[in-house]
Amino acid sequence: MSSTLQRATTTEAVKRPGRWLALSVLVLAVLLVAVDATVLGLATPYISEDLRPSGTQLLWIGDVYSFVIAGLLVTMGSLGDRIGRKRILLGGATAFGAISVLNAYASTPESMILARALLGVAGATLMPATLALIRNLFHDPRERSLAVGVWGATASAGTAVGPIVGGFLLEHFWWGSVFLINLPVMAVLVLVGIRLLPESKNPNPGPWDLISVVLSLVGMIAVVYAVKEAATHGFSWDALGTGVLGGAALYWFVRRQLTLRAPLLDMRLFRNRGFSGAVLADLLTILGLSGLVFFLSQYLQLVQGRRPFEAGLAELPAAVGAVAAGLVAGRAARRFSVRAVVSGGLAAVGLALAALTLIDESTGYPLLGAALLVVGVGAGFSFTVTADVILSSVPKEQAGAASAVSETAYELGAALGIALLGTIVTGVYRGFTAPAGTPAGAHESLGGAVEAAAGMPAGTGQAMLTSARAAFVDGLGMASGVGAAVLLATAAAAWYLLRGQRLQGAEPHPAADC
Repeated sequence: MSSTLQRATTTEAVKRPGRWLALSVLVLAVLLVAVDATVLGLATPYISEDLRPSGTQLLWIGDVYSFVIAGLLVTMGSLGDRIGRKRILLGGATAFGAISVLNAYASTPESMILARALLGVAGATLMPATLALIRNLFHDPRERSLAVGVWGATASAGTAVGPIVGGFLLEHFWWGSVFLINLPVMAVLVLVGIRLLPESKNPNPGPWDLISVVLSLVGMIAVVYAVKEAATHGFSWDALGTGVLGGAALYWFVRRQLTLRAPLLDMRLFRNRGFSGAVLADLLTILGLSGLVFFLSQYLQLVQGRRPFEAGLAELPAAVGAVAAGLVAGRAARRFSVRAVVSGGLAAVGLALAALTLIDESTGYPLLGAALLVVGVGAGFSFTVTADVILSSVPKEQAGAASAVSETAYELGAALGIALLGTIVTGVYRGFTAPAGTPAGAHESLGGAVEAAAGMPAGTGQAMLTSARAAFVDGLGMASGVGAAVLLATAAAAWYLLRGQRLQGAEPHPAADC
């Protein structure tokens, strides 16, 4: 009798009532971030035409959000553990919606860069809080795997919804409207979240160390900035000095965490090989993918001449594949093994990127669509399982900090990917042969070349544009090749680092773990 009562009590504690409704609120926050990230790529040609940014400014518009969010994620994740994840999530969502208005009405490249940076501050509060709340809502391992799959699938769905809705808006309204779609999502999230989300935090968090906050922020931003500057402009003493400063700050940050009674980030988490392997896999995967994602919308619109809405639909297979894979990833990892699913997914993405090195201006959609579908499936398997591994590796009291590490890897990879792979595309593009009289702005970006061609004699403008498009495609193919190499190497590393790693509730698979 007593054992039956104990089992019932345990089940009730594990399966919190209303947890699935609460999850629906959390995925709205994920949708908010995913939609914002994808619509920027579609809006880039219009922003280029209206604000006339230089090539460097255009890259800053694309990656400053990731730079800032990467610098603040650990801080915000730890802050959520201390003051409450629900509180920081709802506050961040409100700020995210308000700052979206600043993005929509930016009138200069500088104001757009500033608005994107402020959006990064608000965005840093969202993703760690959502994953941490999932860790505390779902104590049953199999239910948590499904919840993480829904979380990842929603992020992927946002990459589909964003381009389609954004493409429709760009065809009927001005480019700023793509940022205003954040407002209704934010409003629903806040109003419903107040009622449905339970508050959770670390009951014994200890003091919040401001020195660690500053070191984390300075170190992360300085290192990423140095890499970006070196990749964009070549080696310089300024880039070297900034990189050394960032490295010293991060070294001091790590040393300080090891001595604090209540660290901002418990560095002992990295002693877990599964945790470290999952974080590294996320970072390198996004690094290999992000340059392609950022420039693919420009290829579809400015090279192949698709309308924004059509370009959004063209990217749909990646999201469909990721949604489908994310929902079954946990089950697949339990049946086979974590490393088989993660490494297999990464290898599939690498091979799909390798296929994209063959594209030219007239490449048919079957190749593009098939490659994007494989990218989506592989990424859906990999990211869902690594997120589950990261959450399962830590006590629930540290869920915010652990989630922040996962998201930091994601955002840092995105920033570095855009900087490094984007530099490859830009560097190849700038070397195209142009007719006499071509404006200098045509060499800054493909959007600038399209605009310059409109003011040139028809024959000369068309010749210049043909050369510019060919150079852009050459750069995109080269970046895809580098991305493929990174993904295949990451697949091999994950196979080693995730050896023996299993999700909670899974049976051992000796053959897969050898």
